[in-house]
Amino acid sequence: MIRAATPADVPVIHALVRELAEYEKSLAEVRADAEQLRQALFGERPAAFAHLAVDDVSGEPVGFALWFLNFSTWRGVHGIYLEDLYVRPSARGGGHGRALLAELARICVERGYERLEWAVLNWNRPAIGFYEALGARPQDQWTVYRLTDGALAGLAGSRD
Repeated sequence: MIRAATPADVPVIHALVRELAEYEKSLAEVRADAEQLRQALFGERPAAFAHLAVDDVSGEPVGFALWFLNFSTWRGVHGIYLEDLYVRPSARGGGHGRALLAELARICVERGYERLEWAVLNWNRPAIGFYEALGARPQDQWTVYRLTDGALAGLAGSRD
């Protein structure tokens, strides 16, 4: 049901990323193309990793998890940051999302990583309910900040 992605999976991963963005009402923000994903996942120095959920009967991908390593200075070890988790609506309820998260948890335990973290949109009540049913808890004492586009370039160009 769950397998590590291969270079041949890049087109379907790209399609799933776009489906996720459409679900999150932000398709216009997707700039990544398949070649960028190929380089990030399978280039000379991969910076991200992906697993696919596949249908037990057809073997066709129905979801994915894309993740990368983070590091906790307090715990002194790596963790996994789950960038994207998506299961196609037609396959939801079949255990694919849980299986993807269980695989990432298994990787954490096997490698001695002490955290599996991700963000969820505040309006995505089905996802929040799913995560909380697994035992995940929101970290409401932290607020995520992000620099992009002009603000990122502006800060990078400053020397003060």
